[in-house]
Amino acid sequence: MKSSIHPTNYRPVVFSDDVAGFAFLTQSTAQTDDTVKWEDGNEYPLIKIHISSASHPFFTGEEKIIDTEGRVDRFKAKFAAAEARKAELANKAKKKAANTAKKATKN
Repeated sequence: MKSSIHPTNYRPVVFSDDVAGFAFLTQSTAQTDDTVKWEDGNEYPLIKIHISSASHPFFTGEEKIIDTEGRVDRFKAKFAAAEARKAELANKAKKKAANTAKKATKN
């Protein structure tokens, strides 16, 4: 193992998942300016997290869509546009075939 590549400034830090109302105290080197008063009466640095074991579907068994950037909506819009383009091309081909048939019957 290489020496002097691992951090040495571990300290107690509270990680808080506000969505699930879940927080835990552990050792970390993560930097933050926020602090919180913990259950033992001491004040610790606070790291706010978006998802934890209390809110992650793998651990909770609940299935929910977490779509913060609109990925699902973008996919649906792209799919709808592709379907519209496909229908438009099909109509264009039908019109062309009808015109070709019409010209052939006139001659």
